Amino acid sequence: MSRSTVIAPQQSSPVVRRHWMRGAVAGLLAAALVLGAGQLVSVFIDPASSPFFVLGATMVDHTPHTLKDAAIRRFGSNDKLALFISMSVVMAIGAALVGMLERRRPLGTPMLLLLGGVTALFALQRPTATVWFVLPTVAGIAAGIVALRLVVAGTPSLRTPESANMTRRRFLITAVSVGALAVGTVSAARWLGAHLRDVVADRARFLLPRPLRSALAVPPEAQPQIAGLTPFITPDDRFYRVDTALQLPALTSGDWRLRIHGMTDRTVELDFDGLRQRTAVERILTLTCVSNEVGGELAGTARWLGYPLADLLADAGVHPDADMLLSRSIDGFTVGTPLSAVLDGRDALLVIGMNGAPLPIAHGYPARLIVPGLYGYVSATKWVVDLEITRFDRASAYWTDRGWADHGPIKTASRIDVPAAFATVPAGAVTVAGVAWAQQRGIASIEVQVDDQPWQPATPAAEYSIDTWRQWTWQWMAEAGNHTLRVRATDRSGQLQSEQRTPPFPSGSTGWHSRMVTVR
Repeated sequence: MSRSTVIAPQQSSPVVRRHWMRGAVAGLLAAALVLGAGQLVSVFIDPASSPFFVLGATMVDHTPHTLKDAAIRRFGSNDKLALFISMSVVMAIGAALVGMLERRRPLGTPMLLLLGGVTALFALQRPTATVWFVLPTVAGIAAGIVALRLVVAGTPSLRTPESANMTRRRFLITAVSVGALAVGTVSAARWLGAHLRDVVADRARFLLPRPLRSALAVPPEAQPQIAGLTPFITPDDRFYRVDTALQLPALTSGDWRLRIHGMTDRTVELDFDGLRQRTAVERILTLTCVSNEVGGELAGTARWLGYPLADLLADAGVHPDADMLLSRSIDGFTVGTPLSAVLDGRDALLVIGMNGAPLPIAHGYPARLIVPGLYGYVSATKWVVDLEITRFDRASAYWTDRGWADHGPIKTASRIDVPAAFATVPAGAVTVAGVAWAQQRGIASIEVQVDDQPWQPATPAAEYSIDTWRQWTWQWMAEAGNHTLRVRATDRSGQLQSEQRTPPFPSGSTGWHSRMVTVR
């Protein structure tokens, strides 16, 4: 007798797709619980120990400067939001694959363990890390593995279709429960974080001291009223933000301490009670980011309230052979500033106020540094808590470790604001306007060129100070056609702005800004 062969019926493609989709859902829910549980535990240790922010900060630290500049050029101050979105997409894809592998074979759990080990290693390498930084990752991975196995166990099997209805119901109940738990852990982490470190409420209660002398008012002749021209004083919400903090430090004024030490006669420690016994000053200063491209908007001017940095260092007794001020943020970020720029009489400040209010949290509340004439990456430490007097041949800082120049003086630059790029304007009298800056030198003159015609002198607005930008205007008798406008500036040292176009790395961009317009 011939033996008959029983062939199992092939599952239909919709059933197979549902099978893989449920595996992907299991992985996504497990990943959500990893992040939620990790964030909840990090509230009690340090917000920077959260697995999500550990991975994000590690990515930032190891991103090549070319990609960093491209992100800032493309997204501006929204570069961190772009990073969060990109990370979320990558994590979601990876989580879905983990869930599908766990459903097919028990490989998702080892992958989560491997990811946890790598993340824990990264956590220990954060600048402010302690051994406790691994706990959020350990807790998150443990919760994620349990969730993954529970949800996968409730996923209908392709091999047991007869129990599909019962198992499908169990899958839905398990998935909803894990999802609710993930949402609950994230919500609890945010609530606890806000109440344990309520920096927003602290800032609302913060009282600014009255300066010995307020900054001089900006005269009308220094700020032409032209539609589209950058305002002389930049509002807080339009002031550029470039830093490495993926999560804003939650540092209250009560917790803030500033330590001054190193090559000094003595160590000085200050809190706000001690700081308020000193005399505050107010200055209007222009800041510029080294990542600013030619014609870019990573520059801004504000009214700053603070304390002369040179006076604070003098109390510590700076050794004469020191040449660097190494400042540290609460999150471990470091900046190396030429000590000569702090002590030469310029308005180098420990800042606590901006435009008549306490510093915005995103701009360094409760305290930051500003040193006019230097790009921010070597001068403008936010959330500053430590000042070490040292030498450039003994220490280095975050960005100089990544190849950027170690002194960072601001280069002469100018920009066209009006007309807008690719604007269409009527023939006849057209106002061209913009800003120029050369902090610590000042702007002497500005010139504008149309196509390849001779350069024409623009009219500078009144100069407020050598440490602020200078607005300018020029009247153009425009003729029909497509035209290219260019601008260049000369600083008060007699140095003409460089024509050579160079990228920001390693010491700031150079080149003449241009705009194409159509005249009809």
